[in-house]
Amino acid sequence: MPLLGAHQSIAGGLHLAFDRIRQVGGESLQIFTANQRQWRSAPLSEEAIRLFRQARQAHGHMPVASHASYLINLAASEADKAAKSVMAFAEELARCRQLGIEAVVIHPGSHGGAGIEAGLTAVARNLDQALEHSGALDSSLVVLLETTAGQGTSLGSRFEELGWLLAHNRYPAHLGVCVDTCHIFAAGYDLRDAAGYARTMTELARHVGIDSVHFFHLNDAKKDCGSRIDRHAHIGQGQIGLEGFRLLLNDPRFRHHPMTLETDKGPDLAEDVENLRRLRALLV
Repeated sequence: MPLLGAHQSIAGGLHLAFDRIRQVGGESLQIFTANQRQWRSAPLSEEAIRLFRQARQAHGHMPVASHASYLINLAASEADKAAKSVMAFAEELARCRQLGIEAVVIHPGSHGGAGIEAGLTAVARNLDQALEHSGALDSSLVVLLETTAGQGTSLGSRFEELGWLLAHNRYPAHLGVCVDTCHIFAAGYDLRDAAGYARTMTELARHVGIDSVHFFHLNDAKKDCGSRIDRHAHIGQGQIGLEGFRLLLNDPRFRHHPMTLETDKGPDLAEDVENLRRLRALLV
């Protein structure tokens, strides 16, 4: 069965994310390794690294992904912004190496009006540089390009764009894709019934390749298919509906994939508990 989990806060210490995912009964985890609203972060202490690795071991080495800062834009056309993004992402990759995290999710970025071709070329170049600067090439760390909703000039809303990036990266063994259900739905890929789901997965297989999909974000969508608006809803309370998630969760091609929620929650995490309950009720 898929490994269902959620994005959890690191408030009070990175290792406490494991307490939170255990509280909701999760089997996979996504975190930020640092404040995602800041460009630079203090180096991780040896104690923080030790506590994180110890907590993960205590939880059976569940799959963990980091989500890179939203400030990073590897598609930036301005040299200074691109350099800043490369350095920030290299630092993120280095932190994940220290913590033993095996996957980093990142949005491809926004071309800002330079055009899709120029933007994709910039992403490929800057991604290579970040991997080289981080030291990640000596590890099994994988960068997962996340599907996007297609707002503004953002890249990654079409499977063809992600496929192009996979084909034009210098280090393909360190690159894969994270599929966000809300994002692909907003981008125009319908999941609501068997026919739409089959068409979507055929396109994903053709342009990205099923083997390149390593991780999923499970979010319902507040806006309709093709809206290009990224607004997450709780499972079964949005425009995708329960059937779309039933089809994905029972797809044998993704039977063992980590799948995490990115939906709003309160301090008691009750929303995560309920969303995970709804998802598990769909498994057959």
